[in-house]
Amino acid sequence: MPELPEVETTVRGLRPVLEGQRLITVEPRRADLRRVIPPDLRQRLTGAVVTGLGRRAKYGLIETDRGDTMIFHLGMSGRWRVDPEDLGKHDHLLLETEEGRRLSLCDPRRFGSLDLVRTDEVAAFPAFAALGPEPLGETLTAAFLAERLAGRIAPIKLLLLDQRIVAGLGNIYVCEALYMARINPRAPGGSISLAKLRKLVVAIHEVLEAAIEAGGSSLRDYARPDGQLGYFSKQFLVYGREGEPCECGGLVARQVDGGRSTFWCPRCQK
Repeated sequence: MPELPEVETTVRGLRPVLEGQRLITVEPRRADLRRVIPPDLRQRLTGAVVTGLGRRAKYGLIETDRGDTMIFHLGMSGRWRVDPEDLGKHDHLLLETEEGRRLSLCDPRRFGSLDLVRTDEVAAFPAFAALGPEPLGETLTAAFLAERLAGRIAPIKLLLLDQRIVAGLGNIYVCEALYMARINPRAPGGSISLAKLRKLVVAIHEVLEAAIEAGGSSLRDYARPDGQLGYFSKQFLVYGREGEPCECGGLVARQVDGGRSTFWCPRCQK
């Protein structure tokens, strides 16, 4: 599933193509993805000028001068394509700008979503209402995590994936950050010292920023809007490396927690 770096990379790739442009074609090519596409999407966005693009957690936002914001989620396999030569059966939304650029939202598995909300009501969008702070924002500090994790006995790995605690963190980057901070992913969240939480916050920032710089991680279907693959997967320290040597001399292990694979080094993540 595309995680925060992939969505951020997508938004940055769309910005030079869409921002400031008038949409002359807005064509949903099916009625639904994971849920129904707003039936008035075409009417409300055709002729609108895109005034800004942003991201909240793992969602992308496209704002317009009509006071509407289209919110997209890439689901398991979604990606935007810029100036595709042909449209295929998995291209479920077509946008064309007055400048003559074409963009399609391609989602073979249809686990993604499209929503349209008033821009001044974005914060109240149901998927956003209970979200925690952005992991790259100033709110995420060791003191904040210590407060939110106090008394929690659930594993720190699962707690970091809880979007109510921190918004946008996904499985790949949590595994990497915990390894960089040398924290056992199975340790109870409330047992992590403030010193280790400081290292964890630094690790979260570093791994996300590095992944964004690398264009995200292409594991299966994800590609950037320009068609290039994200290459952060070549920099993984533990994710997907079961049985390979760690720099400490141990071996990377894999276990399944909450239906997700956790990769870690039992020797140095104690």
